[in-house]
Amino acid sequence: MVEMMRTTRVQSLSKQGRSVPATRLGRPTSTRTSTRTSTRTSTPTVAQASRTGTVKRETKETKINLTINIDGTGKCHSKSQIPFLDHMMDQLASHGLFDVHLEAEGDTWIDDHHTNEDIALALGTALSQALGDRKGINRFGCFSAPLDEALVEVVLDLSGRPHLSCSLDLPTERIGTYETQLVEHFFQSLVNTSGMTLHIRQLDGKNSHHLVEATFKAFARALRIACEVDERRAGTIASSKGVLTQS
Repeated sequence: MVEMMRTTRVQSLSKQGRSVPATRLGRPTSTRTSTRTSTRTSTPTVAQASRTGTVKRETKETKINLTINIDGTGKCHSKSQIPFLDHMMDQLASHGLFDVHLEAEGDTWIDDHHTNEDIALALGTALSQALGDRKGINRFGCFSAPLDEALVEVVLDLSGRPHLSCSLDLPTERIGTYETQLVEHFFQSLVNTSGMTLHIRQLDGKNSHHLVEATFKAFARALRIACEVDERRAGTIASSKGVLTQS
C-alpha cells in the first residue's frame, strides 16, 4: 500500500513537470567527495653557519692554538699554563655562550707576561675572523656584572677602532700566582687585534678576585650582545659610513 501511494505521488509530480529528489523516493543518495590538494609549500630555513675563528701563533716565547665559535653553547677547553687565566676563559665562554678551545705553551718560568699577552692577541684575531665583515650585528654591547661586593660595568663597540679605557683599582698585586697588572694588559692586547673600543669601569668592590671575575663576566655578556645578529638590520652594516672592519 505504501509503495502504491509513493508511485502515485511520483506520477502526480511528474505530470506537473516537477523533479523528485532521490531521498523522496526512498533511495540512498550518492556522496561526492572533493579532495583538495594544497599547493602551498613552506620555504625551508637555511641555518646560519657558525661564526668561527682560529689562530695558530708561534714565537720564540709562546705557542698558541686558539679557536672561538661565537655562535656556540658555552663550552670551554683552556690549557694556558696560567690557572687563573683558564678560570677567566671559562667565564668568557660560559657567560658569552662562546665555544673556546685554547692550547698554549709559553716561557712561564720567566713570568706569565708573554703568554698572557699572546693569548689575548690570538683571541682578538680569532674574534675578528669570526665576525668577518660584521654585517648584521648589533655592534654595541653593555653589561654590568656584580660579584658579591664588586660591581663592574663593561661597554664596548665592535667599531674596527682599537681603544681601551680601564678604571680597575685592584688592591692586591697577585691573585694566586697571577699578577693583577696583567688584567689590563690582556684587554689592551685583545682590543688591538679585534678592532674593539672597550670601556671597563669599576663601580664598587675591594676584592681583587671578585673584581677581575666580574670584569670577565660583564665583558662576556656585553660581547655576546654586540655579536648577536639584528634581524631588522637585514644583513647591513651598523655604521653610517658602511664599514666596521679595521683598515
